[in-house]
Amino acid sequence: MSFSGEVKEELAGRFSPARHCQLAELAALMNFCGQIGREKEGGYRIGFQTENEAVVRKGFTLLKKAYNINTDAELSGQDIQGLLHKIGDPDRPVSSLLLKNSCCQRAFLRGAFLSVGSMSDPAKGYHLEFDCRNREKALQLQELIRGFHIESRIILRKKYHVLYLKEGAGIVELLNVCGASVSLMNMENLRIWKEMRNSVNRRVNCETANIAKTVSAAARQVEDIEYIRIHYGFQNLPDNLREMAEIRLENPDVPLKELGELFDPVLGKSGVNHRLRRLSELAEKIRN
Repeated sequence: MSFSGEVKEELAGRFSPARHCQLAELAALMNFCGQIGREKEGGYRIGFQTENEAVVRKGFTLLKKAYNINTDAELSGQDIQGLLHKIGDPDRPVSSLLLKNSCCQRAFLRGAFLSVGSMSDPAKGYHLEFDCRNREKALQLQELIRGFHIESRIILRKKYHVLYLKEGAGIVELLNVCGASVSLMNMENLRIWKEMRNSVNRRVNCETANIAKTVSAAARQVEDIEYIRIHYGFQNLPDNLREMAEIRLENPDVPLKELGELFDPVLGKSGVNHRLRRLSELAEKIRN
């Protein structure tokens, strides 16, 4: 099962004890994936357009809990009108009266994610989105999410207005708002693992670059010193530079700090670097 599917399984099993929260979540399900069909005999039936069976089961469970509506019974026009009076027209954004409490807003966002939400595997990247059929519903979702201090954006993709989040911290917070605590912890564990891996990779890359830089610099130093030995002669060097040249040739791969420890008295890293730079400048003058 995908990570998105795991989140929906968790949310589908979470039921608010308060009836007003049940109505808010049912309103989201009806608003985003609910269907009301007319039977040949004149009655009505309610359905949910989704491939996730857990979402369908939750929709009918909420109908039973909130309105005592059975899934196998035909509904009269009066039943439908009573339901729509409570949750509103499914083709329009939900009434703000259903969403005046923070707990109801959380329940509504949970129902919206169950209906039209999806998210990528956090091991590969961070992306969560809601595919809304009209812009007004997307804007209402965005406003609710912003109320929990979470930023999101809306783009038009084919016939859908897609509200999306791409920041890991924002997605974690939204999962918390919806009540997906287990999925949240799984995602946090993946985030920590990825951050540790990236930190190790950065450190290894940095150390590799430093080693390569050190080796390259040492190779140039040895090359300059050899050129001086052949075309100028160590006997013409000042004692401090001659000693530096001989020690570097004997220890071509040793870092500057360790190189300084071979002197008596010990020479600091800056002192070693200064002498090697003077040798390099001298080699350049001889070449010219």
